[in-house]
Amino acid sequence: MAKEHPVYGRIDGAIVIIGFGSIGKGTWPLIERHFEYDAARLVVIEPDPAQANFLKQHRLNHMQLALTPDNYREVLGDLFKDGGFCVNLSVDTSSLDIMKFCREIGVPYIDTVVEPWAGYYFDTRDNAERTNYALRQKVRDEKAANPGGTTAVSCCGANPGMVSWFVKEALLTLARDTGRDATPPADREGWARLMQSLGVKGVHIAERDTQVRREPKPRGTFVNTWSVEGFIAEGFQPAELGWGTHETWFPENGYRPETGCRAAIWLDRPGAITRVHTWCPTPGPQFGFLVTHNEAVSISDYYTVGAGADPEYRPTCHYAYHPCDDAVLSLHEMFGSGRQQSVHHILDVDEIVDGIDELGVLLYGHEKNALWFGSRLSNAETKRLAPYQNATGLQVTSAVLAGMVWALENPNAGIVETDEMDHARCLEVQRPYLGPVEAHYTDWTPLQDRWEHFPEDIDESDPWQFRNVLAS
Repeated sequence: MAKEHPVYGRIDGAIVIIGFGSIGKGTWPLIERHFEYDAARLVVIEPDPAQANFLKQHRLNHMQLALTPDNYREVLGDLFKDGGFCVNLSVDTSSLDIMKFCREIGVPYIDTVVEPWAGYYFDTRDNAERTNYALRQKVRDEKAANPGGTTAVSCCGANPGMVSWFVKEALLTLARDTGRDATPPADREGWARLMQSLGVKGVHIAERDTQVRREPKPRGTFVNTWSVEGFIAEGFQPAELGWGTHETWFPENGYRPETGCRAAIWLDRPGAITRVHTWCPTPGPQFGFLVTHNEAVSISDYYTVGAGADPEYRPTCHYAYHPCDDAVLSLHEMFGSGRQQSVHHILDVDEIVDGIDELGVLLYGHEKNALWFGSRLSNAETKRLAPYQNATGLQVTSAVLAGMVWALENPNAGIVETDEMDHARCLEVQRPYLGPVEAHYTDWTPLQDRWEHFPEDIDESDPWQFRNVLAS
């Protein structure tokens, strides 16, 4: 007997999916399962002709064009004449411009990243302007200028997105395990005070992707478990992190923003070649890449106590990403040659023979040292749970589903980030797709497992200084 899936509501009007790469392809069947809607009104906007056959086979309406600054209002305006829902899962389209237009016409909106128009990542010469801090701040400025109104969920994938809900669950777990009140706080200030009271110095978005296939990676091909274009773009952005109040050292190549929330810094170095020490349950200690992500800024900002550049409390936060082995080899090849590979390949669910995507948050510096809380989803389980995606994809698409449900249930919330949403409700929707969701304590610190033959400039008085986390 076919498994019954809960239906969370009805979407009237058009459902427009912008972008049909690995995440778009995986999100579509979740929309089909969990919402009532007119299938004739679901439209995919995707310029890549490689997706045309799949879309035709599944009788999905397909507009094979790229949205641009010149056409997006006309194209979307025609599709949303009587409402609907905009699901933006694309690259090279301005999240902010599309979000503003959708709110202008009263259409709920969701995306997984603050994406700029094509060319921005590589043609912008000012590294400060290429940061996620700068991109996010423009969205926050729009929120401040036009509060309330039609809901637009910004940056709601696995990370950014799901990991912000994990932070709250991890805080409640830590509170219970240390004998404190584990009642969920009612507002942002309450959550920030809870994190501060627990003594959390910072958060790693700690991920290890072990998904593998039988064939070795071919030369000249960039292989990944999710969007190659997206990974290359963010990997070439400057390394970036939320900057905590416990930090006593400042990197020589670090820069502070002069406007906005001022919760982050950036390094004058690409994130995809900047290594950090971190920890995940399967490998234990590992290297991760300090790739910039929106959640590094939003989490540090959300849990700030006080205001401005010198608040009472703020946690350090950054991504610490070990992608699949083929992606690591692809990065080495790309940066070694100084040019992008001509062929991009995303590992298909049916070619992966083993591995999991272990994605969680490592809360560190408190009385129990460090707590990792997250999803340990295997590719094998993903095949049983949902079609057309691997484990990495399902962690993202299920978060999109949860964000859509929340937006329908909160239609006039204005522009929101996932830190500002009801994490319990979102995880209730998402959790059936996440495999084992577990909490793991560890006594590991960045001072362990160093090579004594090569002395490093570290701070032994506080293991959790970023000075010790950053790999020399």
